[in-house]
Amino acid sequence: MVFSVWQAALLGLVQGLTEILPVSSSAHLKILPWLLWNIDDIGAFDVALHAGTLLAIVIIFFHDWLNLLKGAYQSVVKKEKNFEGKMFLYLVIATIPGGIIGFLLDHYFEDLLNKPAVIACAMIVMGIIFYLVDKYSKSQIKYEDMSLKQTALIGLSQALAFIPGVSRSGITITTARAMGIERESAAKFSFLLSAPIVLGATILKIKDFAFTPAFFVGVIISFVVGLIVIKFLMNYLKKGSYKPFAIYRVIFGIIVLVKLFFFS
Repeated sequence: MVFSVWQAALLGLVQGLTEILPVSSSAHLKILPWLLWNIDDIGAFDVALHAGTLLAIVIIFFHDWLNLLKGAYQSVVKKEKNFEGKMFLYLVIATIPGGIIGFLLDHYFEDLLNKPAVIACAMIVMGIIFYLVDKYSKSQIKYEDMSLKQTALIGLSQALAFIPGVSRSGITITTARAMGIERESAAKFSFLLSAPIVLGATILKIKDFAFTPAFFVGVIISFVVGLIVIKFLMNYLKKGSYKPFAIYRVIFGIIVLVKLFFFS
């Protein structure tokens, strides 16, 4: 799929906003091209745009990743117990089951899951669950105090993110909040957890990338917007809740259903 520069720029903007905020970038990258240009699938460009926001996540959390890698080295090579080494192991364990199950779901149910009606319903249902869980869950556990059981369950929940409209950050943050993990810590772990799977998808799809000027415009914009939105979200979550994002998800889903049933 070849896009013009302005189309790629718009998609990059959408990716930068919706990958970081828990509103499902996959849903937006499937629904908006369908609404605006009657395009059902943007192909490998979807993964390329995710690579842009992945780079933003790596840069924002660079010191965290560096400490995690150092901790893993100290734990494995020097046999020194430390928090970073333990958290690195937790991230590895959390990534594997969700990645495998999600891959199988995506492989065997891709055509069904990518239908606009399914995406819209997933946006609405997940929005309601997201709101209720965030509202009634306590904020007792910090990032540093997360257990293996908690991180594994959060990782397992990633499998549902292969349903466009669920949202990787949405489902992982919801799972974390349900276990009493505070909002900012839930978001941080969600971002760290997303990196390995997005990196893996990028490596698998890189051969399909069309390295045109529009391609680079889209990826750069997704990267820059991603940097800005991560900073915003982490500051916002110090005092704010996820309520606005849950409401947005429901409104977005309703608009898509109205378009499907009344204006198709």
